Amino acid sequence: MQFDKIIDRTPSNAYKWERYKGRDILPMWIADTEFRCAEPILDALKARAEHGLLGYTLPNHATGAIQAVVDWMAKQYDWKIEPQWLVWTPGVVPGFNMACQAFCQPGDKVIVQTPNYPPMLAAPKLNGLARADVPTVEVDGKWMLDFDVLEQHAKDPKCTLFILCNPMNPVGSVLDEAQLTRVADICAANNVMLCSDEIHCDLILDKEATHIPAGKLASAENNSVTLMAASKTFNVAGLGTSFAIIPDAKVRQRFTQAGQGLVPWVNVMGLAATEAAFTQCDDWLAAQLDYLRANRDYLVEQINQIEGLRVIAPQATFLAWIDASGLGVENPQAYFEEKGVGPSPGIDFGDKQFVRINFGCPRSQLEQAINCLKA
Repeated sequence: MQFDKIIDRTPSNAYKWERYKGRDILPMWIADTEFRCAEPILDALKARAEHGLLGYTLPNHATGAIQAVVDWMAKQYDWKIEPQWLVWTPGVVPGFNMACQAFCQPGDKVIVQTPNYPPMLAAPKLNGLARADVPTVEVDGKWMLDFDVLEQHAKDPKCTLFILCNPMNPVGSVLDEAQLTRVADICAANNVMLCSDEIHCDLILDKEATHIPAGKLASAENNSVTLMAASKTFNVAGLGTSFAIIPDAKVRQRFTQAGQGLVPWVNVMGLAATEAAFTQCDDWLAAQLDYLRANRDYLVEQINQIEGLRVIAPQATFLAWIDASGLGVENPQAYFEEKGVGPSPGIDFGDKQFVRINFGCPRSQLEQAINCLKA
């Protein structure tokens, strides 16, 4: 199977592997996979390179990529969007930082759920704003937002923006329709803009779970920015291409203006990759989802057999949020590294007693990690 193949990433200077260069530690941290891209994507990149000219390309002129996104939203999420709703950005991280600039004034607060991946936790302070945290709590064997705390923050007039991460990173939960509607209603009732980072939305592992884009909800249509990309799903994050879907023209204008003069056009190769991913790679994606489901199930079973460790199976993503508090150690990250496994440090996400493990890798590497942890 193509996902079983181990590819040496050393020649590519992959960030994931550079961290532990020269050390006997298996990198399982940053959120890109170890899988070779689908061949149609590679073919599209080769064709674009062979054209021989890589000059300025305005994303709004990339009609093939735009139509691919429009069709993908209709097919995957039954969401009929208009081409003009799209704003291309060189990553979702610039996207939610643009939202901070667009919808907040000095002294405002940005609501962010915790734990969360580091760039989202950092965004408010980077933009001269305060942060209001919404904790994630365990409900019926699943991680979920504390809606009462969210509502409490939203009622604060200083809170003007909620940056939501759905599917949730690092915990892997997917908001169902009732939960997402509650988020949207809370934001709408309190004049809080909703910016939803949905970069993992195409990686739903639980077959009974359904991703709903925030901007699709009637209560959020005029009050939302939905951030998506092909990058996580199709392992093309290095091409720096994502998009915001913003139905409301005035909201879209404010968002766009926030990036003017600072945020560059997206990468021309990323546009080609996105178009190919959303038009020619359905079979590859289906196979990858099956592989990730099997990896997740194996990892959850094995981790929960190790004394001191506990994990709730993520509904989506290729990331597992592992509770290491039962180990009784001061620094779980150091414990894992001493065992030969390099996860993401939980302290970077807001809880030092956890680590995040990336299971988007060949099964043999996952087995190697488990053997290290059990040794």
